[in-house]
Amino acid sequence: MAKSKPAPAAGEKRKKGRPATAAAGVGREAVLAAATRLLQVLPPNQVTIIAIAREAGADPAMIRYYFGNREALLLAAVKRLTELGDPMPGIDRPLDALQDYIKRTFRFTRSAKYMQRLMIEELDSARSPELLDQVREWNWAPVEFYEDIAKSDGGKELAPFDALFLHLAVIGISDFFVSGAPLVRLLAPPGTDMAELDRKYETFVTQLLLNGLRKR
Repeated sequence: MAKSKPAPAAGEKRKKGRPATAAAGVGREAVLAAATRLLQVLPPNQVTIIAIAREAGADPAMIRYYFGNREALLLAAVKRLTELGDPMPGIDRPLDALQDYIKRTFRFTRSAKYMQRLMIEELDSARSPELLDQVREWNWAPVEFYEDIAKSDGGKELAPFDALFLHLAVIGISDFFVSGAPLVRLLAPPGTDMAELDRKYETFVTQLLLNGLRKR
């Protein structure tokens, strides 16, 4: 029987490599899943390395081992949240695709209500140029999708529009219902079902944008 390696003596530093907890079965996926769960319920500044490690039941050193740093892990969690959302609509029917994508943005905002704060307060100031490029690429993807919708339509049903402005408008409008929730509750009649109000708001905004973008 192979002998197990002795534990480091008191005061002796562990050699660099895979953390012991990783070898014990808490892997990269568990760390990523923990970060993803926390991003759905906590403000970004509370999703710390310690909090993620505690949620995953792991050693904080695992985050550095698997992801390098906290920013890289948070971006990976953002991408995971996107994957967990609704599938991307096809663009063969541009008007329907536009409607579906606006609604998809609303649903994503509800599932990750601190997403815009994460982008503004955390990931846009990442120290790594490579990570910043990844953040920029992830944020630019919706703009490209709106551009693809316009190209697919070819001016048949949709008036010309600026894809960047449309993206900024959609994320701003959808995010305010979440970030401005205290004001929304203040203005809503007493006893209002806030979940139902959210759905009505989504429908209203979607129709408002579609009617504004339709070719006349």
